[in-house]
Amino acid sequence: MSATPQRHRRTRRLTFAAFAVTAGAGAMVAAALPAGAASGGGAGKSRTVDVQMLSFNDFHGTLEPPQGSSGTVTERQADGTTKAIPAGGVEYLATSLREARKGHEYSVTAAAGDMIGGSPMLSGLFHDEPTVEALNKLKLDVSSVGNHEFDEGKTELRRMAYGGCHPVDGCFESGKDYTGAEYKYLAANVTDEKTKRPLLNPTFIWKKGDVKIGFIGVTLEGTPDVVTADGVKGLKFGDEVETINKYAAELDKQGVKSIVALIHEGGLPASGAYNYDCNVPGAGAGVSGAIVDIAKNIDPKVDALVTGHTHQAYACNIPDPAGNPRMVTSAASYGRAFTDTTLTYDRQTKDIVRTAALAPKPVTKAVTRDQPKAPDMTELITRWNALAAPVASRPMGYISADIAGRGSEAPEKPLGDVIADSQLEATAPAAKGGAQLAVMNPGGIRADLAYKAAGGEGDGVVTYGESYTVQPFNNLMNVVDLTGAQLITALQQQVSGPVNGPNPKILQVSKGFTYTLDMTKTGADRIVVDSVKLNGAAIDSAKTYRVAMNEFLAGGGDGFTVLKDHKNKLVGVPDLEAFNAYLGKSTEAAPLAPPAADRITVIK
Repeated sequence: MSATPQRHRRTRRLTFAAFAVTAGAGAMVAAALPAGAASGGGAGKSRTVDVQMLSFNDFHGTLEPPQGSSGTVTERQADGTTKAIPAGGVEYLATSLREARKGHEYSVTAAAGDMIGGSPMLSGLFHDEPTVEALNKLKLDVSSVGNHEFDEGKTELRRMAYGGCHPVDGCFESGKDYTGAEYKYLAANVTDEKTKRPLLNPTFIWKKGDVKIGFIGVTLEGTPDVVTADGVKGLKFGDEVETINKYAAELDKQGVKSIVALIHEGGLPASGAYNYDCNVPGAGAGVSGAIVDIAKNIDPKVDALVTGHTHQAYACNIPDPAGNPRMVTSAASYGRAFTDTTLTYDRQTKDIVRTAALAPKPVTKAVTRDQPKAPDMTELITRWNALAAPVASRPMGYISADIAGRGSEAPEKPLGDVIADSQLEATAPAAKGGAQLAVMNPGGIRADLAYKAAGGEGDGVVTYGESYTVQPFNNLMNVVDLTGAQLITALQQQVSGPVNGPNPKILQVSKGFTYTLDMTKTGADRIVVDSVKLNGAAIDSAKTYRVAMNEFLAGGGDGFTVLKDHKNKLVGVPDLEAFNAYLGKSTEAAPLAPPAADRITVIK
């Protein structure tokens, strides 16, 4: 079904061209020109004009400053050392973007997906309507979809884009309808299996005066591997390169020669510092991962790539197949940074100039908290917090110190242990499934549990809002039969296969389940099979075990394909309910302490 028109779009000086389905072949790299060259520009106009492109990615509905390590960026200092800088929060992101736009007649703002989904409670409780409202206020022009845009399925994604009150929960604010996104959501490589047509617009053309830039938006082809089956039901996800090249040719035929690809797939830079210069000798040597091969194969018609998904910050030159310089950027996550790129537009060729002298120039900037808050965003947060307060402020339990989850770089995360233990406890009774162990995907841990919360509700108190932020998906628990051989295969799939190659997704495990991970070896051999034990006894390959996990993992999510070969499934409570019940055993006098994280022995 074709995309329906957006409702209540704001009046803007920019004009937008819709979904381009016919288009053209384009100019390669324009000749180098000084920025003020007057030839060919018409009376009173220079031939080239600088267009500012502000971009970010993986916002995940993080309206308030994120807690713990998720609320900082690493900054490289002049002497080579690094330090953590508090960053993020939409009040500061709005100020940063608005300040950056000053003095720029031509400025476009773009994003590379995961604007919503996996969100803290302030946004997630209201199906991310507060985030879309905030992004509208930020004057976002266009975004690709990411995998998390599909968390609640295609129908809900279309509602996010085009408006309408939630079909079950209705309208959240009295007298107000949800009017949808004022920016374009693009999904060029996502097609409806029935209609064979793109779920949302594949392209968008930004225009101002005689300047026009085309955008193509795609999510990662592997989206079905990282979203529940219900979320992607009825949809097909195409190859990123093939899709972008197809629509680049169509835009070119339409006369759009300046093209930017918004890709929800990314890479891993050699440094975690947002201001690291990854343009070391050797094409793309400063970044690795899926985006490198994608970038090397995208048609030279595309002038710049804005990427995401890995939550990393980088601005790297990865030359296109013709050898022309082409910048590939990503701006961390949670609104902690943005990239400011200067695109030199040639009015005569209508293309972005990509010579060595005038190649797109990106600068990644941190969204620091030492600047004024944007008053309209403060009002937005206050208004939605008032609606959420009766639920959000309810105490769930107590902790004695920070419990690291999202911010922990170790294979075994203390908060991962806590969550796995909560899931085992909820499903161990015979009537609840008789689970003997539990496994948890690390990507489902969305935040740390901070001892001193930003809200100031009291040291050590864990509120519903905080527990929701850690476990926002409300996946139902499943208890299934797996053989010992399947369990060992699941552990091996952590460190082998295309999904878990350069950045392994190590399952978090419940108490009593232990094994050794030998990182001096490669692939499946990293799992020391003889070390895999349950309550001190070696796992028997032929024996059947009752294993608890969320429905995402039970469906083979994150590349754990063996887990979907389970038998005798029993569906239990939502994972958040299990987590809160576990937290509820703690008291102010006997708070929950961070676990020792000694279940996975790592050999380096």
